[in-house]
Amino acid sequence: MSLIEDLNWRHAVKAYDSTKKVSEEDLNKILEAARLAPTSSGLQPFRVIVVENQELKEKMVKGALNPEVMRDSSHVLVFAAWDSYSDEKIDEVYDHHTDVRELPKGRFSSYTDQIKQIYGAQTPEQHFAHTARQTYIALGLAMAQAAELKVDSTPAEGFSNEVVDEILDLRELGLKSVTLLYLGYRDTEKDWLSNMKKVRIPMEEFIIRK
Repeated sequence: MSLIEDLNWRHAVKAYDSTKKVSEEDLNKILEAARLAPTSSGLQPFRVIVVENQELKEKMVKGALNPEVMRDSSHVLVFAAWDSYSDEKIDEVYDHHTDVRELPKGRFSSYTDQIKQIYGAQTPEQHFAHTARQTYIALGLAMAQAAELKVDSTPAEGFSNEVVDEILDLRELGLKSVTLLYLGYRDTEKDWLSNMKKVRIPMEEFIIRK
């Protein structure tokens, strides 16, 4: 199938079949799509936490707007962004770049000095607003890869960040949760959206040409 066909197939599933689990092979492909997402300055200022432990999911349900979806999904992916930028984090990323490319450390220092100066003039709140936006690119690619594999998904902002951050000890990692992605397989009898037509704004209204 083409990407467009895959995207027409997918929808935000409203009920999952708790007896069906996503294979490790398919899960890894979805995670790899997220890992390969482009990010500002190539910093990848977020991480993806994979939650498949049912006890952890049950604890996280307390803060979920759609608890049954979280509970019955195969996996919950938590997209969590850096709470702030720092010179050390930037250097660590670019040291990794030079190591992989077999270049001398500091090869990109003229550029990293610039972004350190930019972020150094900003507040931690501004930092998080920027890092959080990066996660949505990865979220979209993960959903597209899931659709190609015929793995259902549901993106979710309807949850308590405080609950998720505490249960997963994200503060200790310098991270804050931004969004969730539920993965699994739809329960066609309970998923009321499953048999409905996909609805989007018409192309001629959605696209504005100048």
